[in-house]
Amino acid sequence: MRSVESLNSSRAFIASLISALMRSLNVVTLLFCPISRLLRAMNNETFEMFFAMLSVALLVGTVVVLVARLLAGSQSWAQNTLTAFSPFARPLAAAVATTCMLGSLYFSEIVNYKPCRLCWFQRFMMYPLAIVLIITLIRRTKSIWKITVPLATIGCGISAYHWFLERFPNLDAGVCDVKVPCEFVWFELFGFVTLPFMAFTGFLAVIVFTTLPTSQQTEQ
Repeated sequence: MRSVESLNSSRAFIASLISALMRSLNVVTLLFCPISRLLRAMNNETFEMFFAMLSVALLVGTVVVLVARLLAGSQSWAQNTLTAFSPFARPLAAAVATTCMLGSLYFSEIVNYKPCRLCWFQRFMMYPLAIVLIITLIRRTKSIWKITVPLATIGCGISAYHWFLERFPNLDAGVCDVKVPCEFVWFELFGFVTLPFMAFTGFLAVIVFTTLPTSQQTEQ
């Protein structure tokens, strides 16, 4: 009898313990769901701000390098800038293209921003660029501009058209799909930074960085 009573009491204790745990889990779930949604929203906004600031900084840096290249023959500061930057141009180009590729995958696959037709066209240019730049960087291929410049130039033109299309929907030449319109803006920061603008800065940076002379040529 005692063994039966002890068994029943043990079962009752386990049942009460499980019930208490379930109530605790319900409370935690009720508390965690709004917090998780808030964190997800904050992370999304944080990533948008991060990529926007990165894009603006990249554009400024690209313009500085481009101006330095144009003035390298007459200005010593421009020549010194190119000499210091040239060894890092190819790795930075690979990093830029890879970041653009991963960023686009983040916004489409995690945040669920559906890419439009023009977005896909830009991806068709950017993804091969990232792969080619990484491979040529590992293999230390000397001349890659014949591959990178055509892809980046086409991508640059598409992203520029896409950016203008967001502001002037009448520019649509029938390329876009009604279900996923190209003129729809998922987010905009600083009054001009959108997803096509980010892609444009990435393509432009790849063009400028991969067409720079090598450090040996710069020193000469």
